[in-house]
Amino acid sequence: MSQLVRQQKLQVRVAYHSFALQDSDDMSLAVPYPDENEFGKFLNVFPGRLDFHSAGHTHTAAMTVEVWDGRPDEWADADWEAHEEARFETACGELAVWGMQRADEVVFLGPTSGRWRVRVGSKGRAEVERVTEDVGVANGVERWLLQFYPDA
Repeated sequence: MSQLVRQQKLQVRVAYHSFALQDSDDMSLAVPYPDENEFGKFLNVFPGRLDFHSAGHTHTAAMTVEVWDGRPDEWADADWEAHEEARFETACGELAVWGMQRADEVVFLGPTSGRWRVRVGSKGRAEVERVTEDVGVANGVERWLLQFYPDA
């Protein structure tokens, strides 16, 4: 049975429906954020970079990042308005959080480079879309869960 190694809770500033995680040493990236960001694609994977499409235009989303030592238990699909899984490779094991600009927070996967699987789920999407259109300000309405585990 897989074990949870680490968990982080972050507030992410979403801009133009988008945010990303990318290698904190971004000088080595072939395609740094937001270059080649594909509008509307829920999860877009590049070497050293993950782009996410939010349902809200500009807001603060709540994100929980989990690092597991193996594949975590399956989700019930009904728990998520959108979800996807992908393979991901990082050159340094530390990911910077990007929204409107680079945030102070980093996500620590491990001490070295490696290949990972990432499972991404999001809920509160319909509500954040409505709130950002009608009210303009949303904080923590859209919630994200990212589960990273080694790609064996």
